[in-house]
Amino acid sequence: MNERTRDTPDAIDNDERTDGYVPLRSYGAIGDGRTVALIARDGRIDWLPIPAMDSPPVFASILDPEHGGHVALRPTDASAEVSREYLPGTNVLVSTWTTPSGRVTVTDAMVTGVAGRLPWAEVARCVQGVEGSVELEWAVVPGTLLNTSEPKRLDTANGAVIGIDGITIAIVEQGFDPVHDDGPRFSGRFTATAGSKHILTIVGTHDEPIFMPRPESALEAMDRTIDNWATWSEEFSYDGPWSDAVQRSALALKLLIYSPTGAIAAAPTTSLPEDRTGGKNWDYRFAWVRDLSYTVHALTRFGLREETHAAVSWVMQTIAEHDADMPIFYRLDGSKSDGVEERDVPGWNGVGPVTVGNRAGDQLQLGVWGDVFEILRQYVRAGNVLDRKTAAVLQGLADDACHRWEEQDSGMWELEEAQHYVTSKIGCWQALDAAIELHDAGMIDGPRDKWVENRELIVQWVGEHGWDEERGHYVMYPGSDALDTSILLHAMSAFDRGPRMESTIRAIEDQLQRGPLVYRYSGIEDEESPFVACSFWLVAAMACVGRVDDARVLMDEMVEQANDVGLFSEMISEDGTFMGNLPQGLSHLALIQAALTVEELSRDS
Repeated sequence: MNERTRDTPDAIDNDERTDGYVPLRSYGAIGDGRTVALIARDGRIDWLPIPAMDSPPVFASILDPEHGGHVALRPTDASAEVSREYLPGTNVLVSTWTTPSGRVTVTDAMVTGVAGRLPWAEVARCVQGVEGSVELEWAVVPGTLLNTSEPKRLDTANGAVIGIDGITIAIVEQGFDPVHDDGPRFSGRFTATAGSKHILTIVGTHDEPIFMPRPESALEAMDRTIDNWATWSEEFSYDGPWSDAVQRSALALKLLIYSPTGAIAAAPTTSLPEDRTGGKNWDYRFAWVRDLSYTVHALTRFGLREETHAAVSWVMQTIAEHDADMPIFYRLDGSKSDGVEERDVPGWNGVGPVTVGNRAGDQLQLGVWGDVFEILRQYVRAGNVLDRKTAAVLQGLADDACHRWEEQDSGMWELEEAQHYVTSKIGCWQALDAAIELHDAGMIDGPRDKWVENRELIVQWVGEHGWDEERGHYVMYPGSDALDTSILLHAMSAFDRGPRMESTIRAIEDQLQRGPLVYRYSGIEDEESPFVACSFWLVAAMACVGRVDDARVLMDEMVEQANDVGLFSEMISEDGTFMGNLPQGLSHLALIQAALTVEELSRDS
């Protein structure tokens, strides 16, 4: 293993704003089952689409500090120090501010209702005085929807609201006055003293009337939201190693579940760059079938029933609706992506482009067949039963895997160059292996002998074309000497847990690992940062080949790479800087997978 490049993840981070930006490591996340807000350590909400994660962002200063919009709240004293944590078992974020004159807490939540998610978006920011007195300043500055529209102030008999391209924003406050307004911008100052409570509520709707909550009920709504999260967490069952990190990752995933459909977003953001030079900025506000597969496994293991069933039902219904092909991702409402548009805004730290949409939707990725079947295999192993329509769809997909596994595809990494990617073939092996299991369990019909024959043909192909005897590792595709860390997933799938996989793991450690961080595949080091999920896959793969002690060491190091509230981005550069969209579902899923794999294999040994 390479030497670690630095002592602690926070060593290089300075949370002061530079040209309006803060490090991505600075952000915590809150959400309500439909949208997500990102809050920096300095108390600014820099990202919030309304009403859904994939809606235009009313507050988007993370990508456009000047015109993107934000909600600010912090002490006026520049020397104020802050510490943050989530309330246990919740996605409610508490920031404690300390100044020479006193101390206050700011509790941030996306409010939920008596029956769960509210039909509108509602952010509550509650300030409580702890000791002394602290003057605070606040502002609500709507943005331009990534430079596509201008916000306007609308004066009504029931108060002023903000309108922007069908979105209506209302501000309800208690103790935040006097309010100084400048067109659609609102701001002010107030003083918190020991025992005082002030609350700012921001409500948003799209193309519908807006509900104006009573200020005195806002604190009750905050308490209800905390109770709702705690009730959900009581259903969560995991008491193995790294339990705090696993539960925080499960809560991060819960933020990404789009409750109206059951879809699971890869991340709630777009265009946060994978590299400082730009060009690799993607919109991740879509539901990847691959991520949903891993999520179902994790949620099933934790005993969470509703989310599991919703995700399984959504993906099978969506596949059935688009039976002409197998997209690798869908919109959160189940429709297909229809291209990419660029927005004329600078991007985080000036690194562009800023995009809406994702071009990879029409790619062929053979590994998706394995992902879909693994979802249903885990669902059935948990004691559930498949309906006839789902069974018929799966039978057709298994037959497709037999016919198409010999084709070239874009691979797991959505590469432009089509090749016979080795892990894509193994994905088809995984699909057929699961299909045979489901057939034997009486869940699906179909030509079992044909599936068995093609499963064995794939094993032969990988042995002949995917293994490099001279180098002693699996290759990315025939004729290449490149390593591809997605092979580590197939230690977990049990395709190979023998000497060849162990040798490949050693090669990945030698060539792609930098400290605890791991690059996706050979030759990518100059284009992007190490990929967080790859490190956790390496942990799990080590455990699968019997290197449990090494797996534990790497797991400990990777858990420490999270930010101060336990969140991960997509990538972490070698100097510890967060890169890519966040919070990244795949990163948190890989953490959970690694913890579960080490715990299960340790228990069985």
